[in-house]
Amino acid sequence: MSTIVRRIAIVAVLAVSAAAIALALWRPGSAEPQFQGWVEAQLIFVSPDEIGRIETLGVREGDAVEAGALLFALDADLQRAAAAEADAAVVNARQAYVRAKTLLGATVVTQKAFDDAEAALRTAEARLVSARTRLDRRRVVSPVSGVVQEVYFRAGEQVQPGRPILSLLPPGNVRVRFFVPQAELPRLKLGERIGVRCDGCAGDLVARVDFISAQAEFTPPVIFSQEERARLVFRVEAAPERPADLRVGQPVTVALEIAAAASHAQR
Repeated sequence: MSTIVRRIAIVAVLAVSAAAIALALWRPGSAEPQFQGWVEAQLIFVSPDEIGRIETLGVREGDAVEAGALLFALDADLQRAAAAEADAAVVNARQAYVRAKTLLGATVVTQKAFDDAEAALRTAEARLVSARTRLDRRRVVSPVSGVVQEVYFRAGEQVQPGRPILSLLPPGNVRVRFFVPQAELPRLKLGERIGVRCDGCAGDLVARVDFISAQAEFTPPVIFSQEERARLVFRVEAAPERPADLRVGQPVTVALEIAAAASHAQR
């Protein structure tokens, strides 16, 4: 089983477990409702544009990188040769264009011959730009600032286009995911702050709710009885204010007393 498939399976198990624990811990009318969840990562997967062999691997797992920093480089012999060929074609096309322009002024060649020479030059220049772009992209830089989470290939290995070489985690892509019973859902609103607690973490961790699912989780689309409605849960996600203090996959307890206190103060 691949690393990505295993991660999907683990997340699915966590989701089912969190929903079940949320219902087990929640009691209607509780003064301080708490719900179980976990820390999730929205990873950025970096892959090459074309097939190649990794010549240089500039990072390792756990490294912090800035946007624009070199991540890895692929062998570029074919791309350099293509760029050199395209450059030579531009030189020849430019000479033909200059000659056609001179002869056109002397009425030795027709306007069509000049237009053809100009079009050939523009085509050669476009191919040169394409060849140089392909060459430049053999060196892959980080699209964002973040931390290298996993490296899937090593220097010397052959890689395919579109297949991730490594994954990055920007600080803003750390999420707190938890489930709330429908009876408590009206207490949560987008933008509200919630308390986040976990083993060994600081006691003042806070996240801000930025997603509330409009659809119940783990329930079939049927008409529910009063008892069954009490078992429905909705997925909620929040962005932690200090993402560096949390670890991906870490179980957390979410407390709504911060949101409740804010609502009471507004009254």
